[in-house]
Amino acid sequence: MPNSDKTAIRDAATILLIRGNGVDARVLMGQRGAKAAFMPDKFVFPGGAVDPSDANVPLAHPLPAPCMACLSQGHADPRALAVAAIRELWEETGLMLGSAAPWPDAPADWQGFAATGLRPDAKALRYIFRAITPPGRPRRFDARFFLARAEAVHGDLDDFSAASDELSHLQWVPLAEARGLNLPFITEIVLAEAQAHIEGEELAASIPFFDNSTSESVFRRIQADSA
Repeated sequence: MPNSDKTAIRDAATILLIRGNGVDARVLMGQRGAKAAFMPDKFVFPGGAVDPSDANVPLAHPLPAPCMACLSQGHADPRALAVAAIRELWEETGLMLGSAAPWPDAPADWQGFAATGLRPDAKALRYIFRAITPPGRPRRFDARFFLARAEAVHGDLDDFSAASDELSHLQWVPLAEARGLNLPFITEIVLAEAQAHIEGEELAASIPFFDNSTSESVFRRIQADSA
């Protein structure tokens, strides 16, 4: 049976979808509802918890090998994390990361995606950050943050008509202005970490990890070859 403890740590995936380059780049963000149990009123990136069925969804292309290697340091299925990131982006914004491929046996909750002729595709995702929600919060997640370029999205980047109502005020926020929004602390940290790469620098070989699994907050970096 699924764990009904709302404070149990759940695996989650989040996407920083980037449009444009350098100092002119913008990131897609939306605002959580005022009555949301987790981070009410905050502006966040599209994302959410991994569903058990995510592990069974076929990908048109897998994650890049370096991302797979770093994600494998955790206990979650890297492929399920990638699928969750793509699914949450689609559900919360209506935007699709996919490639043209037949998918006649798509599960019921993916049939709208498959009807467009697409299958989820993880090749554009780059794993850039991991953070565990501290104890004492109403919801706790072991969140993996992915970065993707808007060029990988199919469809109109300004059309959010197919989005769910989980996020409001969906918008492409200039990076220079994003930190002026009402942001969760970890979102500020992830933006700062991603900034250099978004403006042209290569991603580091290791992944920053804010580990709040216990009452002691620990910052470390995940290496693909770490124990």
